[in-house]
Amino acid sequence: MSKAFVAGATGLTGREVVRVLRERGVDVHAHVRPDSRELDAWRRRFGALGAEVDTTPWMDDAMRARLTALAPTHVFALLGTTKKRGRTSGHADTYESVDYGLSAILLRAAIACGSRPRFVYLSSMGVTATTKNPYLAVRHRLETELRASGLPWFAARPSFIVGERDEDRPLEKVGSAVGDGLLALVGLLGAKRMRESYRSQTGAELAQALVRLALDEAPDRVVPSDELRALR
Repeated sequence: MSKAFVAGATGLTGREVVRVLRERGVDVHAHVRPDSRELDAWRRRFGALGAEVDTTPWMDDAMRARLTALAPTHVFALLGTTKKRGRTSGHADTYESVDYGLSAILLRAAIACGSRPRFVYLSSMGVTATTKNPYLAVRHRLETELRASGLPWFAARPSFIVGERDEDRPLEKVGSAVGDGLLALVGLLGAKRMRESYRSQTGAELAQALVRLALDEAPDRVVPSDELRALR
């Protein structure tokens, strides 16, 4: 039986991944920060789906021990943060500490755990080796380590992900709305591939694609946004 460990389970995409995995009959362990103020609510929400909440601390030894004991077949790294969250929490360099740092802890634990789980990494459109954008740069760094990990893997690079988040991301909402409007016009003018590559998708749509790719044992590769949308 497939067994999945989902990090970033409380996010817009993560909560949908938990739901879709349970619909597919997968044994799911949904990670929630042990200091989360909403821990009890997430226990109820995920418990109603038949998933187990995991609160392993974000430390190398603890995460490695947990994944070794769990022996998952799939590990989902769906972690991310925003500049606003970093300012309000008092932490600096959140892309480095969360988007890269926690994902790297999870990757090292997956490598060391012995069960060779398929590692599903939620990256982003626009990732390149030469990017100067800090958000994209840390994702390129993790993708590079993932390729060298020896694990089965894929990295998803969606465009804007939209839906009802627990935190407000006004720039994302405006960007996706304006972008989708422009892309609709571009599509009418004949550039349909560009429209499909950049158009936003919901967390639920993305979750369907991620789970399908993970469970169908797709080849190790980077999956662009147009392919992710076609798999929803």
